[in-house]
Amino acid sequence: MRSFLAAIAFLTRLPVGRVAAFDAADVAHSAGWFPLIGVLLGTVYSLAAALLRDRLPLGVVAVLLVILDALATGALHYDGLADTADGFGGGKNPEDTLRIMRDHAIGSYGGMALATLVALKATAYAALLTRSDWVAALILTPALGRWSILLLTATLPYARPSASAIGGMGKRSLLWGTGVILVAMIAATMATTSVRAWIAMAAVVAVSAAFGFYCRRRIAGITGDTLGANLQLCESAVLLTFIWTGYPR
Repeated sequence: MRSFLAAIAFLTRLPVGRVAAFDAADVAHSAGWFPLIGVLLGTVYSLAAALLRDRLPLGVVAVLLVILDALATGALHYDGLADTADGFGGGKNPEDTLRIMRDHAIGSYGGMALATLVALKATAYAALLTRSDWVAALILTPALGRWSILLLTATLPYARPSASAIGGMGKRSLLWGTGVILVAMIAATMATTSVRAWIAMAAVVAVSAAFGFYCRRRIAGITGDTLGANLQLCESAVLLTFIWTGYPR
C-alpha cells in the first residue's frame, strides 16, 4: 500500500503526502504501479468527457481534457517535455544539454514543443470523442504513457552523476507494470472487439526505443525530463494510432 500511495503522490496532485512522507527510495519502489495510476487517470478523464461531450462542443471538451490532465498531474510531464526540447535543441554537448535542462525557464524550443503538444492532443481528443471506442482510447493513453517510463528506466542508465529515484526503477518494475498493462489491454480488446489497442502498444514500444536511442546518443542515458518527454510523445502516438486505425469510419 505504501508503494501505491508513493506512486500516486509522485504522478498526481492528490494530497496523499499528508498521510505519509515519501522519499526517493519509495518512489523507485512504486514504479510498477505507474501504469495503474495511468488507468485511474484515464478513467477520471473518461468520466469527465462522458459528462461534457453531449453538453459542449467537442473542441471545447477536448481543451478541457488537456487542462484536466495538466491539473491532475501538476503538469509534471509537460514540464519535462519543455525542458528536454530546450536542452536537446540548444545543447552543444552532453554537459551543456544537461545544464540547459536544469534551467526552469522555458525557451523557444520548449515553448514550441508545448504549443504543438497541446494543439495535437486537443485536436486528437476532439476527433476521438466522435468514435465508439473513445473510452478505451482515453483510458489507455495515460496508462501506456506511464508504462513507457518503465521501458526506459529498465534499459537505460541515469544520465546525471547524482543519485536519483530513476536508478532504483529496474526490470522488476517493468515486469509488474507490464502485467497491469496487459490486463488493461485485454479488457480494452474485449470491450471494443478491435486490435487497435495492441497497435497503440506497439507504437509506444517503437517511440520509446527510438527516443531512448536518441537520448543515449545525446546525453548517454535518461533523466526525469526525458522520461516526461517520452511519456508525452507516447501518449500522442497512442492518440494518433487510435485515430489513424479508425479511418475510414
